Amino acid sequence: MAPKTDPNYKVIAENRRARFDYAIESDLEVGIMLTGSEVKALRTGQANIAESYASIENGELWLINSYISTYLQAGVFGHDERRHRKLLVSRKELARLWAAVGREGMTLVPLVMYFNHRGLVKLKIGVAKGKKLADKRETSAKRDWNRQKQRLLKQNQ
Repeated sequence: MAPKTDPNYKVIAENRRARFDYAIESDLEVGIMLTGSEVKALRTGQANIAESYASIENGELWLINSYISTYLQAGVFGHDERRHRKLLVSRKELARLWAAVGREGMTLVPLVMYFNHRGLVKLKIGVAKGKKLADKRETSAKRDWNRQKQRLLKQNQ
């Protein structure tokens, strides 16, 4: 029997470039504080997290430079498209992230923004280290080789 898909789970925005530019060490699911018009705009799928990043400021985790388009029906109760949005994590996780960024020189990169099975907006952030140009070439070469391998296997069957 095929597994049932969750009707509430929906990917809103994905940062596909992050896995190419960064070596992701670990990832973490966090909540995000949004206004009503932002949630309505996200339901229509109008968001971009490609140029955004997460930062720890004044003991809180913030999502910076993410784009959520305006919701026209909100009128005067709308929101700023590129405002800083607070991310919700436990104190223990915040301390771990702060140590990774401060001591180890890691970067907090948003990977995926989605609605979870309960219909809440969640963000998956990755603790990452930037790749050098040679590492990016190696990743590209590996991906090309795997593609070539799949073609050869398909032809032999």
